[in-house]
Amino acid sequence: MEESFVRKRISSLRMKKGVSEYKMSLDIGHSKSYIQSISSGRALPSLSELLYICDYFGITPMQFFDEGMEYPVLTNQLLDATSKLGDEDLQILLTVANRLASDSQK
Repeated sequence: MEESFVRKRISSLRMKKGVSEYKMSLDIGHSKSYIQSISSGRALPSLSELLYICDYFGITPMQFFDEGMEYPVLTNQLLDATSKLGDEDLQILLTVANRLASDSQK
């Protein structure tokens, strides 16, 4: 995995969340140019900062680094919602999800 992945992933998640580099920098307690310096390749976050960035997006580090997961925030929200469902509802949801996945591959 290349350093550019971290920069691109943060930028992608930030845009999906609809926040500017400036706002995200301030939201996580840094100077207004912190995220811009990461996006431009001048800096990389430390491990502790990366964990904090994951918390900011509401995802786990595993979801952050899963290159195949295009929408980790939505996936995490869906997982949280399904944890409250019973067996019958989960079976229904799984059937619908499988149908949608097979339709999208056509």
